Parts: sequence; C-alpha cells; structure tokens
Amino acid sequence: MSFQVTVQPSGRQFTCEEGETILTAAIRSGVGLPYGCKNGACGSCKGKLLEGSVTHGVHQEKALSAAEEDKGLSLFCCATPHSDVVIEAREVLGVGEFPVKKLPTRVAKIDRVADDVVVVSLQLPANERLQYRAGQYLEFILRDGRRRSYSMANAPHMDDHITLHIRHMPGGLFTDHVFANLKERDILRFEGPFGTFFLREDSDKPMVLLASGTGFAPIKAIVEHAASTKSEQPMVLYWGGRRPKDLYMHALCEEWTRSLPNFRYVPVISEALPEDNWSGRTGFVHRAVMEDLPDLSGYQVYACGAPVMVDAAKRDFTAQCKLPEQEFYADAFTSEADLAKT
Repeated sequence: MSFQVTVQPSGRQFTCEEGETILTAAIRSGVGLPYGCKNGACGSCKGKLLEGSVTHGVHQEKALSAAEEDKGLSLFCCATPHSDVVIEAREVLGVGEFPVKKLPTRVAKIDRVADDVVVVSLQLPANERLQYRAGQYLEFILRDGRRRSYSMANAPHMDDHITLHIRHMPGGLFTDHVFANLKERDILRFEGPFGTFFLREDSDKPMVLLASGTGFAPIKAIVEHAASTKSEQPMVLYWGGRRPKDLYMHALCEEWTRSLPNFRYVPVISEALPEDNWSGRTGFVHRAVMEDLPDLSGYQVYACGAPVMVDAAKRDFTAQCKLPEQEFYADAFTSEADLAKT
C-alpha cells in the first residue's frame, strides 16, 4: 500500500510507501523538504500537517513537543502516513539536482590536525564522482547497518578527494575505530549527498558563518565554493572552541582573511587557560555575533556545530537581532549521545 503526499504551497506530489517516513519518501523522490539529522533530534524538518493522519516515531521533545503536535505540526523525518496527506513546508530548491549514490571509497590519507580531530581524505572509484552542494554531508554505512554522518569539508569543484573532519567521541563505535584502527587504503562504504544545509547562491545578502568545533567542515566547503565562483557576498566567519587548539585550521582562516577581499574571521574561545596566552574574543561564539551585529535583519546565517549552539543562535538571532527565520540555515551535529536523549 502507498499514500500520496501533496506539498503546499508548491503543489508538488510524491508517493510514500507503507511504513516509510514522509522525509525518506521525499528524498527518494527528489523533493526538497528541509531537513538536517533525519532522526528526530534537530527539528529542521518540522512542518504543518494540513490533511490526513500520521504516526510519529521516537523523537526528542525539543524537536517536536506534544503541544506543537496538538497544533497540527509534524516532524517529517519521523512521520509515517496512514492515509493520503497534505503538508505545508518551505521547499528547498536544488536538493534533487544531484543523485544520491551508494559508493565504496578508499581511505587515501589520514591527517591528525588536533589531539582529537583527524582529516580523512577519501578516494572514489576511478569512474565515479560525487556531485554535491557545498555544505552537504554523506553517511558511512557500517557493517551492522548503522550510519554515521559527516559533512564534506572541500568545495564540490575540489573533488579529487573528499575530505571529512572527524572528532574523536570516546566510546563512539565509529570514531573509536577511526582513531585506533583506520588506516590508509582501507575500504569504506557511504551514501550521499544528503542535507539542505548548503550555500544559497541566489542571494546577495552578507553572510554570517557560525561554527563550533568540527562544524567548521561544511563552512570551509562553503567559503571555498564562494571563493571559486568569485562571489562578492561579504562573509564573516565566527568559529568557536573551548581552547585555541580546537580551532584546528586557524591558520587557514587567517590566510582567507588575507586572500579573500570580502572575508573576515573572528575566532572565539570559551574556556581559555592561562597557558594558552589567548588574547582574542572570549565567551559563547553566537554571543560574539550579537555583540558585533545587533541588527541581522539584512543577513543570512549559516550555523553548524553542537546542537546547543545552533539552537541558541537561532533563538537569540531571531528574537533579539531581527534575523528573518527563513534566513537561518543550520546543520546541528547530533551524536549517539544526543540521540540517546530521545
């Protein structure tokens, strides 16, 4: 049995198989519903259920509360239809432009750039290339079928290798393996590209790029892509870490400041120790944005990193700095520990 999903206001339609979530069916059909984590933790895919009935699978209360569900809101990554449905969602253009592929890949290089961060370079088969938009991610398919998501850290035109920034999460099934056992020439399998966090190239608004930790990876791809297309949009990057060593490509960002005419860089450290000799900005990284840019009404924001940072930025930028909600683009990194809170 299958059900028809109609998206308003666009009128786009696609088929959802029995037991399939609305988001999974939309991705399969090349329909651009907004989404992030795909597992009920971030709330990026929330929209309105106008007609029909759905059941929601396990999800976090902050992503969809009972009160929101009572008002007709739905979390499409967890919503399984029981009838034809009509939903309201702001479609993202360009999502279905590139095919989602399952591919084998060989580890070409592993560079440790911090105590707990490696840059892994992947070599695709000779007759394959991965087309994607700057900011999107891939999912490694583990032997037990579980998946782990990582953003491509290189711009799409620099596709000799795909590079990923992987932080060690002690006790994490995949990152323990990466840091203890993964070696060059190992074969992995992945599927991608995924995600609606990518550069909107039809805008000329100045951009605030906001990253914490390895949330820098997709931001790096966005900066490199904007530079390659000679974009004239002003860009300011706020990159936050607990300690200076967490800003593991600080020198690259400083080089961008020198070489890109419309680029500024503001590093922000929240827990500097005396031995760090840190003399730059301190505190929460999104607060630094608010201090410098109290009026964000004419800006776009691209935010990536820890869910607590992304959530706080969206809340405060829209409530206190006049940022239009539709100009906040985000990708919150959800770990297994985050998902355990559902």
